[in-house]
Amino acid sequence: MEKYLFISVVVQVLLTSVVMVLMGRRRIAAAKNKEIAVAAFKTMDLTGANEQVIATSRNFDNQFQMPMLFMFSVLFIMQFALADLGFVLLAAAFVVLRVMHTLVHIGSNNVRLRFRVFLLGCLVLWVMWLRLLVMVMM
Repeated sequence: MEKYLFISVVVQVLLTSVVMVLMGRRRIAAAKNKEIAVAAFKTMDLTGANEQVIATSRNFDNQFQMPMLFMFSVLFIMQFALADLGFVLLAAAFVVLRVMHTLVHIGSNNVRLRFRVFLLGCLVLWVMWLRLLVMVMM
């Protein structure tokens, strides 16, 4: 089961990497189009940048928030040899919801939908942590 659990981590890392590349491409395009001065990147002042540049940058930052708690949960699950189908399914659900959140965020950016997907991902993560706590304390 640990291998299947690890696949979800790899997918999360891949998602973060894809967003990073897309963010870089959008920033470079904005700089070439004179939407952002190159000097603005010294302080990351994205004032004047288009919505796509800002949303992609925010999404990249977001990949280092709740997903880090996910990574830690997986490390603890593996360290305590607790990997089972339940954790594999929760991890897969979390990562699928992160992919969905990213697609909404850097796509249509429908705030209501994005928020609902984000909250659902948080709920899945909280269930993972609660289940981990219970299993470790037993």
